Amino acid sequence: MLTLDALTLTQDDFKLTADFTVATGSRTAIIGPSGAGKSTLLAAISGFLTPKHGHIRWQDTDLTQSPPGKRPVAMLFQDNNLFPHLTVAQNVGLGLRPNLRLTQDEQAKVAAALTRVGLADMSDRKPAQLSGGQQSRVALARVLVQSRPLILLDEPFAALGPALKTDMLDLVAALLDETNATLLMVSHDPTDARRIAPQTILVADGKAHPPQDTQTLLDTPPDALKAYLG
Repeated sequence: MLTLDALTLTQDDFKLTADFTVATGSRTAIIGPSGAGKSTLLAAISGFLTPKHGHIRWQDTDLTQSPPGKRPVAMLFQDNNLFPHLTVAQNVGLGLRPNLRLTQDEQAKVAAALTRVGLADMSDRKPAQLSGGQQSRVALARVLVQSRPLILLDEPFAALGPALKTDMLDLVAALLDETNATLLMVSHDPTDARRIAPQTILVADGKAHPPQDTQTLLDTPPDALKAYLG
């Protein structure tokens, strides 16, 4: 279980509060107006932003002061963070060892992850040789190979067309079924939330609200969300 305990996040004159839990193995979307603090919330959970007040806990472990690399978190950003000079396999291997000195077992794990995302025959290609959807699959394979119990997605498929984005969301859902990892997914598109996230966190007016039923929230949105959705 992920617990945000009386959390206060600040950046310059921006302030965001959060006080709730997210159940282990759940799939939760994070939605709200632009600039409301959705990415800020993920930055705190992943360790790139230190809270001003409160605690972040995973199961029985307090993560509040833990560096990003010591947290049970794998994160996928919007730009995929692929290195253009490295091959597909090397980009995935970074999820295991930054120096890329992989053991045979680790190399096999990279190969298995690429097979799972449908890129087994592209391990030697560079990112520039891939389509946008294929690049997203490489980034997802790097998340998969880390075997972390908490996965954070920060609008990683926003640049894809509707059909490709749907394919990626379905692939994420299938991987979660296999691993039982907990998902937090920032999205500006409510259809993403409806597709794979039974729960949604609304971030608006300086607060990250506790998870709510996605269908109920989107069908009868509060004023802050209604103005955003139009």
